[in-house]
Amino acid sequence: MIKQTKLSDVITERLESMIVDGTLSAGEKLLPERELAAKFKVSRPSLREAIQNLHAKGLIERKQGGGTFVSQHLNKRLSDPLLALISKRPETQFDLLEFRHALEGMAAFYAALRGQKQDHNALTQALEKLQSASTKAKPEEEAIALGEFYFAMAQASQNMVLVQVMQAMRLPLEDNVKQNLAMLRSGASVESELSQQRTNIVLAIISGNPEAARDASHLHLSFIEKTLLDINKNKANVQRSLRRIVSDN
Repeated sequence: MIKQTKLSDVITERLESMIVDGTLSAGEKLLPERELAAKFKVSRPSLREAIQNLHAKGLIERKQGGGTFVSQHLNKRLSDPLLALISKRPETQFDLLEFRHALEGMAAFYAALRGQKQDHNALTQALEKLQSASTKAKPEEEAIALGEFYFAMAQASQNMVLVQVMQAMRLPLEDNVKQNLAMLRSGASVESELSQQRTNIVLAIISGNPEAARDASHLHLSFIEKTLLDINKNKANVQRSLRRIVSDN
């Protein structure tokens, strides 16, 4: 005898999918029960049972008088204080850049392979927002906009593991981006090159060319890495020259 699937289980699976694919992120508040039931076109008792299922699994939290939220602890292992500490140390700057080669290159590849029109629209909007933030020359705002850009790219990849890793790593990556931007602006004028490189990534994704998208991502990060190394080298040379002047005097 085939067991009939309960409607509440179907709703549970749908909400779980929304959490996994990033539609619902950690800490996000769910719609009120009445609105959520209307959105899913189900009865409130069935929805209530699904919510109870998610609560039992530790996926959502209830706050007295405040509503229902996706659990804040979903990404705890990948966003603990130790990882935040590591991301802020200068010597890990290039380690994170190397990690970004793998993460963002993969996201670009699969976004080009699987992305749909709505994904392309979201990515284009994120790029426009990023370009607007770049003109303000504020690393903090630009880092946040870059985080949104790369998350949109991860969502376009349709790879749920990649989406969750990108979401969990978002703050450390934004810190890395902020440090990189501050250093780039202190020793090089590269805004136009960076903007064009990001545009090339999006164009390759929209055109459905996975190899070109991945290559464009690697080229972008390699350019940042080389520029940062050159800036560090020039600063070291200046410091040596200053020490030589002082010793000669």
